[in-house]
Amino acid sequence: MGDFAAFVSWPTAPLTERLVRTALESLTPQPPVITALNADLVASPGRLLQWATYDALDHDLTFSHSPASRVLSSSYVIRKALIRKHFLSRCIHNYLTKHPDSILTWGAPRTWELEISFADELDELWGDDLYDLSEEIEKGDPAKWWILKPGMADRGMGLRLFHTKEDLQAIFEEFEQDESEEEGTEEDDNDGRRDTAVVTSQLRHFVIQEYLGNPLLLDPAEVPLDGSPAPPPQDLRGHKFHLRVYCVASGAIKVYVYDQILALFSAVPYASPSRPEDDTGEIDLSAHLTNTSLQTERGEAGVRLLNELVGCHVLSSSQPRRQQPKPRHAMGQAMDVDSINARRAEATKYSTVSAEDVSDIKGQICEVLSETFKAAVEMSVHFQPLPNAFELFGIDFVVTHDPSPDAPRKFQVNLLEVNSEPAIELTGPRLTWILEDLFKAIAKTCVAPFFSAEGSPIQQDVDGWKVGEVKENMRKCLDMQVRGAQGW
Repeated sequence: MGDFAAFVSWPTAPLTERLVRTALESLTPQPPVITALNADLVASPGRLLQWATYDALDHDLTFSHSPASRVLSSSYVIRKALIRKHFLSRCIHNYLTKHPDSILTWGAPRTWELEISFADELDELWGDDLYDLSEEIEKGDPAKWWILKPGMADRGMGLRLFHTKEDLQAIFEEFEQDESEEEGTEEDDNDGRRDTAVVTSQLRHFVIQEYLGNPLLLDPAEVPLDGSPAPPPQDLRGHKFHLRVYCVASGAIKVYVYDQILALFSAVPYASPSRPEDDTGEIDLSAHLTNTSLQTERGEAGVRLLNELVGCHVLSSSQPRRQQPKPRHAMGQAMDVDSINARRAEATKYSTVSAEDVSDIKGQICEVLSETFKAAVEMSVHFQPLPNAFELFGIDFVVTHDPSPDAPRKFQVNLLEVNSEPAIELTGPRLTWILEDLFKAIAKTCVAPFFSAEGSPIQQDVDGWKVGEVKENMRKCLDMQVRGAQGW
């Protein structure tokens, strides 16, 4: 690998800064690190790596293809088709129109887009953009719920559950009321929970997704963090969780999925959405939202690795769970064989997550992401992969559970959203080692080959990397050639 300089700047993300510097130290030779791009360097960058936050990158250098320079940047310039929820929805919809047999047909929840500034605009939208949704809601299915998400907000801001048109109207009226008040939306509410209200007139773009009411439920207490014994089966409570998948896109374009996947659990046991008994109209989201940024007071208590969940009891059975019956025998009296077998049967009433289940979930994730990036490539106005760029995305999935014997899949992954510059600091100190491993893998997979000589062993290793193969704890899930307007 030839010499190059590395511009590193993460002023609001000290953990990311440290991880990048540590990853660069693992390369041979180790590149010198600079913290600012001066005018002379911009005019003549030579061999330069920009591994910095999006706003700190010089995007003109990324687009530059001067023969005298070789610049690699840690972000694509145009990638709204992936990271904006309303663009991603449109991207997937357009792709499915052309590819109706794609895995995205069942790998992403049904989604509707809406552009709205004020609550009174909803009446017109029900007869236009939301006509299909209107028909679904008017069927009055008590099990059908919907979730509203701002197209450009993150960390759980603006998420709301609703069941009727009147519910949605009330949500936007609530947003308007919050906007009119002088107090900002960063304040805590009376319950100590972070307020997630948003300003509708500033965001405008929203998506509505069908709420997936059959999530896979597990109890994170079965993977204790303090070395204490796991609770007995009769004391387990099912919690909803989502998977945070770290995905790396490189060049134009290869896509890799990091094999260590996080499972982020809700703070309280799951209960199906329902109207509040106090008739306040406000639905408690604590059982439904799994964002770690909404549970900062819990630290890493709700964070596990997907691999750690092997052996956990599946608590999302369609049958209600009964309390384990106590044996009918006198103190000190031996239990008979039937009583012992009955207790064993109750303890094993629920199946467990197997290593094969985890492998299948990972395989589905790779398939869905492969199709998602293909869909984004076809939306070329809003996603333009470049041969001299790479990017780390944090991608969220929820796993649904269908326990019926004739189900095509017992566990089904569903793509929720794609995040640029993911909030990796919320992983917690216990699992910081996976982040260190991830960033070193990025350096070896994306950075080192770019600055290596043509035909070098490093380049040959990357070029020979087949789809589905795992190296550096990263599984390649897409390898395609995209031709750019500038001739590459």
